[in-house]
Amino acid sequence: MTATRAPDVLRFAPSPTGRLHLGNARTLLLNALTARKRGGRFVLRLDDTDRARVREEYAEAIREDLAWLGFVPDVEARQSDRDALYQAAFARLQADGRVYAAYETEEELDRARRLARASGRPPVYDRGALRLTDMRRDAYLAESRTPHWRFRLSDGRIGWDDGVRGRQEIDLESLSDPVVRRDDGSFLYVFTSVVDDIDLAVTEVVRGEDHVANTAVQIDMFAALGAAPPAFAHHNLLTTADGAGLSKREGSLSLGALRARGVEALAVAAYVALIGSAEAVRPVADLDELAALVDLKRLSRAPARIDEDDLQALSAKTLHGLDHAAVSPRLLALGVGGGAAFWEAVRGNLARLDEALDWWRIATEPLPETAERPPAEDAGFLAQALAGLPPEPWDETTWKSWTAALGAATGRKGRALFAPLRLALTGWPHGPELAKLLPFIGRERAAERLAPRG
Repeated sequence: MTATRAPDVLRFAPSPTGRLHLGNARTLLLNALTARKRGGRFVLRLDDTDRARVREEYAEAIREDLAWLGFVPDVEARQSDRDALYQAAFARLQADGRVYAAYETEEELDRARRLARASGRPPVYDRGALRLTDMRRDAYLAESRTPHWRFRLSDGRIGWDDGVRGRQEIDLESLSDPVVRRDDGSFLYVFTSVVDDIDLAVTEVVRGEDHVANTAVQIDMFAALGAAPPAFAHHNLLTTADGAGLSKREGSLSLGALRARGVEALAVAAYVALIGSAEAVRPVADLDELAALVDLKRLSRAPARIDEDDLQALSAKTLHGLDHAAVSPRLLALGVGGGAAFWEAVRGNLARLDEALDWWRIATEPLPETAERPPAEDAGFLAQALAGLPPEPWDETTWKSWTAALGAATGRKGRALFAPLRLALTGWPHGPELAKLLPFIGRERAAERLAPRG
């Protein structure tokens, strides 16, 4: 009997210290879509060990952002609930001599780094804590210094086959032994992430290329804990239009801000997942179609610059391609009726979904006094149009038959025929195809709008 292969497990591990921005969303989407494509599991892990900066409101905002993009994690974990796991793993490393206490203050470490740079040496920690005499250690304790703890890296090089960048190798001697436990007893990401990935059976870690050095360190930690490392893939980063890196301070590029501006979630997903890859950015019908397009091996090595105008344009194109079933609950929530027929009438003219409500009101409510009207010289033409209004019921053929008869009677054609009617009926010089919109306006409202104002 052939053994059943365990499903792939990928994870997104944000820190709830601010709102997710498009750069965070890139990591989220590449993991979630890869898991979807492979029929795997997707884990949301909240890295909430930074007690000073973590806010519950940000944790909830992360869940809302995921739901808006269309993802429900198979598993959610919080590092703040997993301290027992970290304590046990730390005890194992301590017993094996792979962690050691260090007493330097941040000021002392910073001074040592500056001196190293001034001497032309790399600012790598010199493992001074391993050379402490008992007398010096006792002196630190007498000063009430509480140690932090570092993981002792192995000698030599660490290599892996990166899912984006190909073969990677890093000399561990070029890196400082990482701090894994602060002097307040809390653990750091570089360590907790390894413990979590082991416990949650993560099979591949997809993250930004700024984590490449961390990967070498963490592969060494996996080995020290007796676990095989997951596969790693380091994607290119997104930047602002001027080439600057994204941060949670970039409020305008947060998912919450884009949602508030009416940008389509599916457009955000397609833009962020496909930009900076060999696959052209394009509208997609759903996440399954997008997942099929995502290929980590086709990502560029160069940073990808965000163009908000391109994102807005993609959002409009995405909206135009959505069928009524995909937007029906949102339309009803806005108060837009008319079913699929009304959506077909207006969707091609929308930049944002909420603009459908504007056209619903234009079609079904009295036009405001401020609505634009045809010029006075068209008054006679509008009187003829009113007199020639066909009886109901109206359908999509009504507009053509009515305007054909009107054109024959008045000799008007083209813009001279259609522009005054559009202005009179909608108050706008452009908009949805009137053949589809006219049945929603109806004969009574059409007559009122064609009649001269008091």
